[in-house]
Amino acid sequence: MSDSTIKSIRDIPSHENIYPGTPACAGCGGLLSLRHCLKALGENIVIVNAAGCFTLLSVYPYTPFRSSWLYTAMACAPAGAQGIRDALDVLIKKGKLLPEEDLKVVVLTGDGVAYDIGLASTSGALYRNVDFYYICSDNEAYGNTGFQASGATPFASKTGTTPVGEMNPLGELFYKKDLFEIWRSHKPPYLATISPSHPVDLINKFEKAKHYKGPKLFINLSPCPPGWNTDPSHSAKLAKLAVDTGIWVLKEAVYGEIRHTVIPRKFKPVEVYLKEQGRFAHLFKPVRQEDALCQIQSFVDRYWKEIQN
Repeated sequence: MSDSTIKSIRDIPSHENIYPGTPACAGCGGLLSLRHCLKALGENIVIVNAAGCFTLLSVYPYTPFRSSWLYTAMACAPAGAQGIRDALDVLIKKGKLLPEEDLKVVVLTGDGVAYDIGLASTSGALYRNVDFYYICSDNEAYGNTGFQASGATPFASKTGTTPVGEMNPLGELFYKKDLFEIWRSHKPPYLATISPSHPVDLINKFEKAKHYKGPKLFINLSPCPPGWNTDPSHSAKLAKLAVDTGIWVLKEAVYGEIRHTVIPRKFKPVEVYLKEQGRFAHLFKPVRQEDALCQIQSFVDRYWKEIQN
């Protein structure tokens, strides 16, 4: 355990590296976590932001960031990060930039980029062992353009492109991609899942990641009030329910070796989490869809049974 590890929420730094008053939606789970991510990373960073919800945060001539920010298209944020990282390294090597003036390079994307459109460029960056941080704000759909289904959309949820009706009473028919395992297969130095409901766990993971050179990746569960059809004030509660039910797993992997950082003492039924969200309302009314609910619960139970054996 490093000296910078914190033990309680009281130890979280009070200094903010992102100013309030952003145009993000009220209750955005991604923004709740991003505040803590930037506290851990500090001011000496450059953010490479792929098109998505967070693109709205920095709109010329205004920005909420204390640090530098670069906008890229959806498919190429890791490539942009490589260009910046290479430029910094060349300047340091030539003596035009002091080592203490170096910047951390941080990619910031949504799940549409991370799971789908930008997956190839991310894989390339992992293969080349680019020294950068990658934060995926996972609200489980393309939230900035109408909440269409993405590779992160969970089974049986309603989105703009998986509507519920007589022909399809379930909504999304596919299971969410396991991005953690896709990234882990590259064996990056550090990989973790995080949640706005567990800020101490989040901060400590970033502090741990600082000790590794190479790709450092984070997948953040990001409750989305307009897309999930939830009360903006309930986002932290929903994020916690996701962990308490076991549907969102808090873990890390160092060079491929997994460690679970939070394991509930007693798991709550997944329907406690699902019932809180309008995108799953069709599973309970007008008729309870028991088969679908059992399928989701079985999927979660199977995961935890495998890792606990």
